[in-house]
Amino acid sequence: MKKTLSVAMLSATLLSTLLAGCSGGQSQQVIDPKTNPQSTATPAPANTGGKTTVQFWHSLGGKNGEYTDAMIKRFNASQNKIEVVGTFQGTYDETVTKVQQAVAAKTGPDVAMLERAYVQLFADSDVLEDMNPFLKKSGLSINDFTQGLLGHSTFDNKLVSLPLNRSTPILHVNKTMLDEKGLAIPKTWDELNKVANALVIKENGEYKRYGYSMPYDTWYPIAMITQAKGKFFNDATTSIGFNNGEGVKTFKFLKDMQSTGALYYPPAQDSGNIVNQMFTSGKIGMMYQSTGVIGSLMDTVKFDYVTAYLPMDQVYANPTGGANVSLMANSKNKEAAWEFIRWTMTDPQGGLQFILDTGYLPFTKKMVESQQMKDLWAKQPNRKVAYDQLQYAVDTNKHVAWTQVMQEFNKAIQAIMYDNKNIETTLDTFKKETERIIKK
Repeated sequence: MKKTLSVAMLSATLLSTLLAGCSGGQSQQVIDPKTNPQSTATPAPANTGGKTTVQFWHSLGGKNGEYTDAMIKRFNASQNKIEVVGTFQGTYDETVTKVQQAVAAKTGPDVAMLERAYVQLFADSDVLEDMNPFLKKSGLSINDFTQGLLGHSTFDNKLVSLPLNRSTPILHVNKTMLDEKGLAIPKTWDELNKVANALVIKENGEYKRYGYSMPYDTWYPIAMITQAKGKFFNDATTSIGFNNGEGVKTFKFLKDMQSTGALYYPPAQDSGNIVNQMFTSGKIGMMYQSTGVIGSLMDTVKFDYVTAYLPMDQVYANPTGGANVSLMANSKNKEAAWEFIRWTMTDPQGGLQFILDTGYLPFTKKMVESQQMKDLWAKQPNRKVAYDQLQYAVDTNKHVAWTQVMQEFNKAIQAIMYDNKNIETTLDTFKKETERIIKK
């Protein structure tokens, strides 16, 4: 049964995401362009001069907000019938809240940027337009898009979102540090354990250097659970899907490494910045972090910096993150709004230039095949690794109740990683809470 999207419905779930991971809605991290809205400025309404006005609400501030504004300006200059007005609405969570409130008040935008894990919640409430007819009319196909980024685009056979600013977690490596120890970049959990422990420096009972780190985030445990061949939800989506030991295995691995200094698990507050700064300053040799920080790290580090796939256990696997764009069902300017979306998806001055500027993943096959992208990858092979890893992309946390379940998963992570609670007992409690939420 479809739900009515009300203020009360989302306000409760959004409380759970303020410290949540990329898998649902990440806390803001300064040099991560995936979730780095630093500016709260709202563009002034454009003087449309009789043109059809399209309102586009997005979550990108700071440098990426500038790139977004530049893309909008290029579109507006490309024709004389439509004027897109871009408005920065805050973080992913804040944007979702504002869109939800505007939908209820029937004052919503024409096009909205939605963090991909929220798309199902809106789709389930029938407030997103099916873009399949628009896609067909424009001579486009869903096959034109990067397959690994389509996990949150289609619900009930309706195409309700298309990828835009998307990223994945990846392994970032201080190769200089590894080379000094004669160590190879780890490809498996066992190798990660050995390399990370070999990098540890402990003097007078104090760790001067740790092996690796990762932000406090649901993203990375989910990646590891899937690498152990587990699923976040079971196939029937009635409970969690990693009760056959994959969750215990994941957290035991992390806790064992934490106990030796091989893993530094940062405080929850500002964890992304902490980890990034430790990496750039040489206090860790490796980190699990978003592909979205590659550009910033390349501009900052003073050592040989490379990226690699997340190490595998049984298989390679990694979740995706970032946001999609949706055409709102209550838009009064759907044709014009679609024209902006179509241009963004297909015109080299649209999404391709945005991807080249920002460092997000190319979301169409034509982008991947473009000479501009090939030239960039030749110059910056670290970004090519990020795209290649998409062949192992998974979306195991798809469920309309994900945002609430994520709150409980964060509690479990905190209990295990910070409070040293029993892993089995904690995950059993999480399983029961998940089942309670799903049955609502």
